[in-house]
Amino acid sequence: MEKKRVNIKKLKREAIIPTYGSEFSAGADLYACVEEDMILKPGDTRLIPTGIALEIPAGYAGLIYARSGIATKRGLAPANKVGVVDSDYRGEVLVSLHNHSQEAQMVAPGERIAQLVVTPVLAVDFCEVEELEETRRAGGGFGSTGK
Repeated sequence: MEKKRVNIKKLKREAIIPTYGSEFSAGADLYACVEEDMILKPGDTRLIPTGIALEIPAGYAGLIYARSGIATKRGLAPANKVGVVDSDYRGEVLVSLHNHSQEAQMVAPGERIAQLVVTPVLAVDFCEVEELEETRRAGGGFGSTGK
């Protein structure tokens, strides 16, 4: 599998470089770079620092997704569902973590809190037209293909 280079800068000494859980993992784990345990009450959303900044190549983006384990077992997932790190962003990567559960949840220093997928993006030109090409589906949505 071809690899694309992504430069990374540690903004804090204790920051952990993202790691892949297995050879074919799509997402690299992002780690909480906090000094002490953080408590998220039910319904809370907190910005969790990772202590890293990325240099994502032009034509790519970093997408921040939930880690399946803490999302299903503990109810912790990105508040915006999918975070986007643009290729020209050079600030600290923060994860907006939301507690969907009915119990307080703790985020510990160095805990894996989300996963980052670096993916190609297609820049497009939006062109206003009078009519769109017809399709069989037309305007059907929200379950219309499941009939």
